[in-house]
Amino acid sequence: MQLNKLPLFPLQVVLYPGEVLPLHIFEDRYLELVSDCVAQEIPFGIVLFREGKLEQMGCTARISKVEELEDGKRDIVVTGERRFRVSRLYRSRAYQTADIEMVQDTPGSADLNMIERVIAQHIKLLELAGRTPAPTMYQERDPLSFFIAHNSGLSLDQKQEVLELQTESSRIGLLIDHLEQFIPAVEQAESIRLKIKSNGHFKDFPPEVDK
Repeated sequence: MQLNKLPLFPLQVVLYPGEVLPLHIFEDRYLELVSDCVAQEIPFGIVLFREGKLEQMGCTARISKVEELEDGKRDIVVTGERRFRVSRLYRSRAYQTADIEMVQDTPGSADLNMIERVIAQHIKLLELAGRTPAPTMYQERDPLSFFIAHNSGLSLDQKQEVLELQTESSRIGLLIDHLEQFIPAVEQAESIRLKIKSNGHFKDFPPEVDK
């Protein structure tokens, strides 16, 4: 087992490999973390933190852009690279560091039918959101599951579960099951919105109550 030491940035966010994420950095300890990572040309780790609990699996984040702000804060852009598992935490600096073990998928891939199905579902979801996705946007996405997962309406629990699954087929299967339930809910909400909108100025809703 090969361990690497990595600066940690706990957030209420799940980052996936290949995902681009903008961050506003304002706490002194994380301004120091960014400075150290830029100077040493190393990534840091983003790990989901909520309700006082730090998840054990996260994703390395490579800084691609830093904007210095007048108030000393920074806006940065990072790209997710590799999944890792936390083995041991340290507090030797203002921010946490950890011994981490890089995580690899179990060999194997999702079958073509599953891939075509989840792409069709995702396109439908984006269209419901008013976007016009091009089918080519799914090409050369490896793994495809992480690309779809970051904007599919998943809860934080579901996002973390996707991150932790060890095969592409299991991640695609989770996304298919989720989208089968989520898309009808979105369609119903849109139908209600259109019905309310068609009522003009709501002159008959709610009904007047005799006083």
